[in-house]
Amino acid sequence: MPLPTRKLGATPAFPVPQGIREAHPDAAAATRALAKIRDEVDRVNITGLLVASRDGLLLASDTQEIEDDSVAAMAAASVGLATRFIGQAGLGEARGAMFQGSLGHVCVFPVQGPVLLVVFARPDTTMGLFNVVARQALTLLQDALTTGN
Repeated sequence: MPLPTRKLGATPAFPVPQGIREAHPDAAAATRALAKIRDEVDRVNITGLLVASRDGLLLASDTQEIEDDSVAAMAAASVGLATRFIGQAGLGEARGAMFQGSLGHVCVFPVQGPVLLVVFARPDTTMGLFNVVARQALTLLQDALTTGN
């Protein structure tokens, strides 16, 4: 027996969205804060910055050749995993998740409340220098978010 088909002119199975979806409540503050710190970080070593929510939504970015929405979702997942891993290991509270790849480094930091900072660096940046400049970016973002709200 063939499957039933919809007659022409029938109502769609899913409602058509009306209007534009609302932006995340922290997006405007994150965009302003990222613009404020963009020129204050070590751009020789830092190749990109991204701000995401803890539920994986993109709030603001200053990156190149990266799928920002996917990175925001992975940032939230990595902080969740780091929190569980650090807790299971009895090492206190997670302060970040750092990854080293053949083409560079990336670190995800919880900033404040539901905000995360993702910092990207060149492959020739040492892990020590990356840690210093990434924490500088974190401090600048925290200050910008605090004074901007």
